[in-house]
Amino acid sequence: MLSFTPVSHVRRASWLGRRRVQLLGALLVAALLPLLFRLVVTPDALWISSFNAFWANLVAVCLALWLRLSVEPYPGIRSSLVILPTCAAAHGVVLAFFFFTRLPYDRVAFIAGFALHVAWFYFVYFAVQRRTILQIGVVPLGAWTRLVELEGVSWIKLDQPEMELAARCDAIVADFSADLSPTWEAFLADAALAGLIVYQVKPLAESLTGRVEIDHLSENSFGSLVPARGYFHLKTLIDFLAALMSLPVLLPVMVGAAIAILLDDGGPVFFRQRRIGHRGTPFDVVKFRTMRVETRDAGVDARQAAMTGNFDPRITRVGAFLRKSRIDELPQVWNILRAEMSWIGPRPEAQVLSLWYVGEIPFYRYRHVVKPGITGWAQTNQGHVAEVEEIHRKLQYDFYYIKYFSPFLDVLILFKTVKTMMTGFGAR
Repeated sequence: MLSFTPVSHVRRASWLGRRRVQLLGALLVAALLPLLFRLVVTPDALWISSFNAFWANLVAVCLALWLRLSVEPYPGIRSSLVILPTCAAAHGVVLAFFFFTRLPYDRVAFIAGFALHVAWFYFVYFAVQRRTILQIGVVPLGAWTRLVELEGVSWIKLDQPEMELAARCDAIVADFSADLSPTWEAFLADAALAGLIVYQVKPLAESLTGRVEIDHLSENSFGSLVPARGYFHLKTLIDFLAALMSLPVLLPVMVGAAIAILLDDGGPVFFRQRRIGHRGTPFDVVKFRTMRVETRDAGVDARQAAMTGNFDPRITRVGAFLRKSRIDELPQVWNILRAEMSWIGPRPEAQVLSLWYVGEIPFYRYRHVVKPGITGWAQTNQGHVAEVEEIHRKLQYDFYYIKYFSPFLDVLILFKTVKTMMTGFGAR
């Protein structure tokens, strides 16, 4: 049953929810406040570096807001997780500028600006955005009924093309492929000219669910899933350099995990498994062993043995911790150095499972168009899966990642992965 917000309940946006207010507040808090602190408290330390830090923080605030505006029009991505990645990316770009130009800057003021920048937008999130449900006006023509069944949005049915009600909505959504009358087309044009976001039904549904539907993947939408080639090659280089730089930090953790495995049951430290990688090429993935070494039962085939169930009795005590913390994945840095994997991408499936899924699910092999990763969009949203029904939904998450393949999405996944590691979400 479809439910809509009554027209009488349509609210107007809070003043703190306005972009110009948020930008002005961020500039005052993150850029001006550290400079005023130097002026009032430590005037003797007010050098050119202090003013450079002021301009740096100002540029970073504007850049971070631009990054958020690039993704936040899509409600499914509108989350507190966006704040830290965008602020970190913006200040990181400015920091790189200082690194290469060797210009002096006040490090204390710059760091304080970053901290205040993040704090301001989290304040805005908890004060306004967290308690605000977007109200989206729906043009009731074409394929709209499936969309309004989705949760997280207050849907308002627009029975008439009237701008008075539309102006009080956060956005409008319509099926552009439907047979829209000239009146409705004029209404959508007027809404866009008035500054309202006008969504197409399918991209909005993808944003709200984080998945790309693949039941009836047409030729055009199939072609649109080809990832950005330029970023693909750049990402390979970034993966390699990040793997090299992370080795001094990861090696002590890996040595500790290896010792724990040996003390636990004395078996082999590593687990190797044949998996399917980029463009369908098989490779051997390396992980820490988390299960007991045992002979496969005669009645258990290779496909069943490759699956991990809930509370799987084969998992050791140390293995349970390694899985929950995702430390068992760390040896795959070797696969990254060999250019077989990426830090972020669809998880590589065991070869025996991949062959089974190809026969059961249409377009499954298309997920191999990008390199597999240690973590990915599906893992941070869904967790570990094995059965065909679960794999079908996981594939929709993978296709979403491929379609919106970008540096920002990778940064977002990185921060979601940290949250996953801390909570143990989706581990088996």
